[in-house]
Amino acid sequence: MTRETTDDHPDADATRRSTGSPNRRARSALNRGTGLETIKVFLGDHAVSDRMDVMMSTTLGSCVSACIHDPVRGIGGMNHFLLPEVPESELSGNGEAARYGSVAMERLINALLCAGAERRRLQVKLFGGARVIDSSYDIGGMNSRFALDYVRAEGLILTGQDLGGASARRIRYFPHAGRAMRRMLNPTMVVDTITQEHHFMSNLRRGPIDGPVELFIATDTDEG
Repeated sequence: MTRETTDDHPDADATRRSTGSPNRRARSALNRGTGLETIKVFLGDHAVSDRMDVMMSTTLGSCVSACIHDPVRGIGGMNHFLLPEVPESELSGNGEAARYGSVAMERLINALLCAGAERRRLQVKLFGGARVIDSSYDIGGMNSRFALDYVRAEGLILTGQDLGGASARRIRYFPHAGRAMRRMLNPTMVVDTITQEHHFMSNLRRGPIDGPVELFIATDTDEG
């Protein structure tokens, strides 16, 4: 079942092209069901747009996405991160630190400001942070607490949250209107990706992970 988390914002002219993160792993395709250009935002990505014909999509287990909107400018963006703070061992990496919340939030906000948004108007919705793997290491809870603390510390406006629980989520975000929709997923739908996340976390305990990581990648039958 899909749930809308906000009301529609009145439409306005939108001409700015969608943009992905510096590592360019966000993927765009036409969604046949909605007729909208859909940007799939993977781990370490962010995307920003003010176009009325754009939808952003991601799937979250332990990860968290922030959907941030300037209602006056009619522009919004989404990110996707796995861990709260970037370790010192990865500070000199080539963009991969964006899978950490402290970097992901800064990059998304900066991208919005560069596109004409104003910080004082930014409205934030937070999603994800589930406990989808059987482990004493509750990374979903850590991500949720980090995201909420970040919004408070930065003086941003929190307008919605859907965090925690034990189920993965699929998020659709309409950046021009600032509207988001959430669908809870049956564990059988994401069993392979939950296994990938567990494997990633196990490797992380032994040392830093090099290179890009893509979790919760949609199948050919899933249009986001």
